[in-house]
Amino acid sequence: MSKKLYVGNLPYSANDQSLVDAFSECGSVETAKVIMDRESGRSKGFAFVEMSTDEEAAKAITRFNGADWDGRAMNVSEAKPQAPRENRGGFGNRY
Repeated sequence: MSKKLYVGNLPYSANDQSLVDAFSECGSVETAKVIMDRESGRSKGFAFVEMSTDEEAAKAITRFNGADWDGRAMNVSEAKPQAPRENRGGFGNRY
């Protein structure tokens, strides 16, 4: 079963493919997605990487948590489930 990892404190030069290249050192990367700002199109400095197995994910956490990438110490941990979003005041549910 695959395991999703949170990767924080990334340099803004990091992209999906550079994450795949780096994390492949620890096993099979199923997905890698750098989160981008909608308005500027620039990286927000964090990403999610999905490894094929729990063992590969554990190896990636050990290998990359605190590791330097372009002068930034990465934070790598198991991703927490996304919390449900609250109504942000759009047109729905006004009354």
